[in-house]
Amino acid sequence: MSFYSDASAEDMGDELETLGWYHYDLSRHAAEALLLSNGTDGSYLLRNSNEGSGCFALSVRAKDSVKHFHVTRRDNGYVFGFNEFATLQDFVNHFANQPLLGSDTGTLIVLKCPYPWRVEEPSIYESVRVHTAIQTGRTENDLVANAPSLGTKEGYLVKKGAVVKNWKQRWFTLNRYELKYFKDKMCEEPIRTLDLRECSAVQFDYSQDRVNCFCMVFPERTFYLCAKTGVEADEWIKILRWKLSQIRKGR
Repeated sequence: MSFYSDASAEDMGDELETLGWYHYDLSRHAAEALLLSNGTDGSYLLRNSNEGSGCFALSVRAKDSVKHFHVTRRDNGYVFGFNEFATLQDFVNHFANQPLLGSDTGTLIVLKCPYPWRVEEPSIYESVRVHTAIQTGRTENDLVANAPSLGTKEGYLVKKGAVVKNWKQRWFTLNRYELKYFKDKMCEEPIRTLDLRECSAVQFDYSQDRVNCFCMVFPERTFYLCAKTGVEADEWIKILRWKLSQIRKGR
C-alpha cells in the first residue's frame, strides 16, 4: 500500500505535502469531526499544529474520542514520542507496522490506517429538472453561511426562578463551556452565563410539579429547567453531561 499521492516533492515544494494523509491546514476541531464522522478506531492523520513552524499533530481516533499527539520536524528528521526518524520515509515505514501508541493518561491505541486527505467520490449526479429562483434581486452578499459548531445546542426552556419560585420561558444557548440564557431569542445580551466548569451534576428531576424537568447543580444554586418534551430534555441532559465529561478529562 502506498502512503503517497501522485505529486512529487519537487512539485509540492515540501516533502510532507507528498504524504497522502497529511491534512495541511485542518484544525483540531475539524480533525475530530472528520475522524469521528468518517473514521474508525485506529484511523489517524497528520496536520499542522498551532504551536509554530516545525510542529505538527497526529490526530487519532480512539473508539468514541480523538486523541492528539505532538510530532516535531528537526532538520530533515522527525521526532515522535521517544523515537527519532532520520527521514520521512523512515517515519512512514514506522506507521506501516501499525505501532501501539501509549499516552501519559494510560490510553493505548493501535494505529491501524491513515485517513487520506484526498478521498475518491463516485461521479454520480442527479439531472436538473426544475431550477427556479425563489427571490429576485438577491446577490452573493445576501448569502449567509450557517453551520453549528460541534457540541452546541440552543432552544427554549422553562426556568424556575431563584427568589420568586415562578416558571418563565427563556432562550438558552450552549457553546463550549458556557450555557447562557436570554429573555427571548431576539435579545443580544444574556440574563446570565453559567460556567459548566463549576457544574457538578446534570440529571432528570422529579421533585417539581412539572414534567420533562432536569436540574443542574452548581455550588451556589441548583437550577431547575423544563423542556417541552421528554426527548428534548434527554437531548439537553446528554450534551450537558458530555460537556462535563470533557471538562473532567481535561483536568
